[in-house]
Amino acid sequence: MRIGYAVSKTGPNAGGASITTIPNYELWVKEVNAAGGLRLGDRRVPIQVTEYDDRSLSEDCVRAVERLINQDRVDFVLSPWGTALNLAVAPIFNRAGYPQLAATAVTDRAPELGRRWTNSFWMLGTGQGAGAGLAEVLGPLKQAGRIGDTVALISVSDGFGIELANGMRPALQRAGFRLTYDRAYPVGTQDMAPILAEAARGNPDVFVACSYSPDTLAITEQARVSGFNPKVFYTGVGTAFPLFKQRFGANAEGVMGVSGVDASSPRFQDYLRRHQASAGREPDRWASAITFASLEMLQQAIERVGRIDRAAVTRELQTGSFETVIGAVKLQNNLLTDLWQVGQWQDGEFYGLVPTNKAGARQAMLPKPAWRAA
Repeated sequence: MRIGYAVSKTGPNAGGASITTIPNYELWVKEVNAAGGLRLGDRRVPIQVTEYDDRSLSEDCVRAVERLINQDRVDFVLSPWGTALNLAVAPIFNRAGYPQLAATAVTDRAPELGRRWTNSFWMLGTGQGAGAGLAEVLGPLKQAGRIGDTVALISVSDGFGIELANGMRPALQRAGFRLTYDRAYPVGTQDMAPILAEAARGNPDVFVACSYSPDTLAITEQARVSGFNPKVFYTGVGTAFPLFKQRFGANAEGVMGVSGVDASSPRFQDYLRRHQASAGREPDRWASAITFASLEMLQQAIERVGRIDRAAVTRELQTGSFETVIGAVKLQNNLLTDLWQVGQWQDGEFYGLVPTNKAGARQAMLPKPAWRAA
């Protein structure tokens, strides 16, 4: 079974891809091959991998996926890391009839894309969903007088940041919040101090950064150094990474971000141990488990079909139910809808807060503790 993928080994996306995507692809291949391979009918076939570095560039990712399909003729292609790159290659997957399990893409176009490109599956939710989730957390706190109505919002000018910010603005405004600051910044911005200084001038109770992982680390560090400590501090990609906890220690406590986990889940704990043993580090608390779940779904669909038949595998993904590390999964119109929308670091773990009726959900900690000296 020939499996291929293009992923960001270099460039600004490399940090996220090296934490969320690559270790899970490697763990899955290792475990499948250790069991003898994928089951096709009455035999097992090992996985052979072809991989390329997309250098965090859409055009390189497009060329690599086209090469995997047209020259390498792999049987299945795994998705790249990130919203922008998944959107860039989706038409190629569709045109060639390959299932695309986009486990690291947040886009409000997901429902439309699932209908247009019926072989594409969108696993990480929408900006609107994330915005509604944060409003669900913060709205009652504002009504109870525990926080005010002021929000400072910043966002990275890339696919994820644009999608998330576009979901945040209307959701927070509907919940009665008002934006005292709203600014986008270019990809690769390293000095966040001027932006944070401007955001702090409005003395907001809520700070929201729709940020990629390098930005998230820089924003958090520079907020700590400058003493910018709003009651709610929310950052984007990277907040749920183990690196965030390692980097900031006790200062991670109370920081919110997208997603979360049910840390009490035996399935998650078993996955955590296997990931740690394979990669030498823990998975993140957002898209890592969803990425691995997407691979389990692909494996189960292939084995149920029992042959290399991409159209039949796509139909199984559309209609089937799957047992995964995130629990039982059945996609709705090509979308994964049972998702954590907001998480928060509490006592050294990034717990899910919303949906509140989801197993393992925690109450929000408010206000965020004051920054400690490094």
